Amino acid sequence: MSHPNNAAADDRLIVALDVADAHTGMTLAERIGDAVSFYKIGLGMLTGGGLALANELKTEHGKRIFLDMKLFDIGATVEAAVRGLSRFDLDFLTVHGDPHVVRAAAEGKRGSEMKILAVTILTSLDRADLDAGLIKPGDMTDLVQERAGLALAAGADGVIASPQEAALIRALPEATGKLIVTPGVRPAGAALGDQKRVETPATAIASGADHIVVGRPVWQDSDPRAAAQAIRDELRG
Repeated sequence: MSHPNNAAADDRLIVALDVADAHTGMTLAERIGDAVSFYKIGLGMLTGGGLALANELKTEHGKRIFLDMKLFDIGATVEAAVRGLSRFDLDFLTVHGDPHVVRAAAEGKRGSEMKILAVTILTSLDRADLDAGLIKPGDMTDLVQERAGLALAAGADGVIASPQEAALIRALPEATGKLIVTPGVRPAGAALGDQKRVETPATAIASGADHIVVGRPVWQDSDPRAAAQAIRDELRG
């Protein structure tokens, strides 16, 4: 099915549909219209029809889809889950960046065009959170860069990382030809929410990110289409 209106949208902007259910998500996507061509659907909507929404946005509206599941389990389970999800013709899928998980996901998606993106360290965490989780000592940025390199070497198509870390990851030899997708992006003046490592859209792209993920600053706006268009304008500027 051809969707020529989506051709003008800047797919560097991914809008996170972090809403309660598929009906709310579709209503929001219809309000945004052709201002956005790429949507992220996360774990919070899984029981609210998230996979059905992903399929409808993809097949009926020509949107690209990023399914943010952050899978983590033993290899056989991850491989099976990814193989099943690959049948939905999705564009991106996240898994945790542990090498055994990434290797299993890469095997599970074999034969599909879906990209496996590895999570390094969640952008809502800081060093105190890592200490509480018994993660080894070290600078946050160094740990993110190390995890990114290991995940890419294990077969990830790209990584999820905060804007501040994008340039360091982009400089890794393992990152050649790979994707960097950055959550924790907030347009100038927007509230930080629960993110602790944030940056503006244009700065994130300039730092080496291929795509930025923006949620509440778009979907909580009284005019989400205009909010998305403003971010696109910033990216072009």
